[in-house]
Amino acid sequence: MGEPGICDSAMAGLIERVRIFRKQRDWDQYHSPKNLAMALSVEVAELVEHFQWLTQEQSRNLSSEKLAKAKEEIGDIMIYLVNLADKLEIDPLVAAYDKLQKNEKKYPVEKARGRSDKYNEYR
Repeated sequence: MGEPGICDSAMAGLIERVRIFRKQRDWDQYHSPKNLAMALSVEVAELVEHFQWLTQEQSRNLSSEKLAKAKEEIGDIMIYLVNLADKLEIDPLVAAYDKLQKNEKKYPVEKARGRSDKYNEYR
């Protein structure tokens, strides 16, 4: 199960602010899990657009302008993800810790270190 931590109260605060924002604007009527998942996908694509055609090195050394735009897109992504998790009654931190735990088993250090292979491609 997920590990409790200091971020729990910050996440709870963010979830509450997102709920208030949504309620004040009467947007619950539009926020079905399907619509939120689609909107999340669009926001991720908008983030990807800032990295399109950059070299690996350029992507590691963004200009302050590109970094600011990436930050804004990451904010949008986080808000949509929180909205979706809230609608599905999933704690996003617990989901992330649980998935990390599964990935630790699927990608053991001794097999995965320095490799990009998928877990089922290990020999």
